[in-house]
Amino acid sequence: MASPFMTEVRAALRLRGYSLRTEKSYLHWIRRYIRFIDLRHPCEAGEAGEAGEAEVKAFLTALAVERHVAVNTQKVALNAPVFLYSKVLERPLGELGFSRASKQRNLPIVLSSEEVVSILAELDEENRLLVKLMYGSGLGISECLRLRVQDIDLTNNGLVVRDGKGRKDRRTLLPGLVRSELKGRIRSAIRVQAADAKQGTGMPNALGRKYPNACFTAGWAFIFPSSTLCKSPYDGKLCRWHKHESVIRKALGRAVRQSGLSDKRITCHTFRHSFATQLLSKGTDIRTVQELLGHNDVRTTQIYTHVLGQHCAGTVSPLDRL
Repeated sequence: MASPFMTEVRAALRLRGYSLRTEKSYLHWIRRYIRFIDLRHPCEAGEAGEAGEAEVKAFLTALAVERHVAVNTQKVALNAPVFLYSKVLERPLGELGFSRASKQRNLPIVLSSEEVVSILAELDEENRLLVKLMYGSGLGISECLRLRVQDIDLTNNGLVVRDGKGRKDRRTLLPGLVRSELKGRIRSAIRVQAADAKQGTGMPNALGRKYPNACFTAGWAFIFPSSTLCKSPYDGKLCRWHKHESVIRKALGRAVRQSGLSDKRITCHTFRHSFATQLLSKGTDIRTVQELLGHNDVRTTQIYTHVLGQHCAGTVSPLDRL
């Protein structure tokens, strides 16, 4: 059972609209920070008139120097205590000056069309459709699983990603090759929703309060609903969430092994990377790719030009000039 202090932190996160994933991550790092300071209350850290700058600095430095965490991991570990002190304890941290984890630019792994086909051949029907959407629409796995019936535009071959990259909505492509499969999934999802509504099972969290009739409206149905009911993490009421990410990850892992591609580190996000590189290789404007991926800064999208080698277009190796 959560302590009153962690319950207060969770309430502060929900008050500000943080996602459940962010909430879980922040609570994890705040717990680790509290263990690092020998289970003292964070208010007890720091000298008189100061917050816990020294303790947070030591915590972040230890992660970099002793644990050798990645730079992005250290950033999340920083954001959690910063939120704790500034928003919950109302004692904003000053300058920390900690040792930062080293940042290396790692080029994303991408797949060829033939490799994608070989993986798709090893997947069952539902998981194959999920991978097709990630590769054909440039979706992240969570964006894909959160799709509802109303997000699909079969008429114009498009779909809307709600609260996606950068916590904003965007519109992207809907591959024509998934239309018939998607229609079948939509019919199935609507049947599941109708059966739930008949049994009195409502919509998850605050959605049911804001839209009391949403459980009777086909547009709100998850296209990839969970096979079982669960308790809402917000109010504890029974609801049907979307399929869990672990299901597709396990299925993808098996498919990668069976297709003989285990020498590559292939994850769900690999298909989003491959979507971007395939578009750029066929001459799609980088600004268009940026919009389809939902990147705020085109420099984030430019990493894919390095994957393709377009950043050095026209350059000839000196060996070839001999």
